Amino acid sequence: MTIRGIHHTGIIVSDLDRSIEFYHGLLGFPFQSEPSPWFDGDELAQGVGVPGARLRQCCLLVGDGVLELLEYENREPSDGPVHQNHLGAMHVAFRVDDVAAVQAELEAKGVEFFSSSHVVDDGVLAGWRWVYFHDPDGIPLELVEVAYTRPEERRQGIAAYLDEHPTTTQEAVR
Repeated sequence: MTIRGIHHTGIIVSDLDRSIEFYHGLLGFPFQSEPSPWFDGDELAQGVGVPGARLRQCCLLVGDGVLELLEYENREPSDGPVHQNHLGAMHVAFRVDDVAAVQAELEAKGVEFFSSSHVVDDGVLAGWRWVYFHDPDGIPLELVEVAYTRPEERRQGIAAYLDEHPTTTQEAVR
């Protein structure tokens, strides 16, 4: 068996049009597929594991990835916002070149962030910057500015960390 990668990330939203305004209009993700009309049927219900499923969706391009937005007509109500420590919780992290600049631009457009951006100051991700915010449905999203992207840079970062923090598993990690 060979899994070649992640094809897309799907997010269930309460209002597809509002979410398109956020992800396409505000964040600038172009359409891979335009919003669909409502569709349903036994094959869909069986395929998604939701009896009587009726939904509409669209796909947006995010760099090399795809973000699928799905609005179910008969979705289950939520008890409140999604918290990172809830079982099954997820978030989507968007890679950017400058977290502070993107955060400032989004704040100017009314997006509220959990906090100011953070910098990882130790470990194999030292130098990475990150910050969280919500989409209109309260789904947690993250902006990430990576300190290095090439494999050799990552190996060097890990090696430097292990040199400063030796462990009994040091050779296994290298």
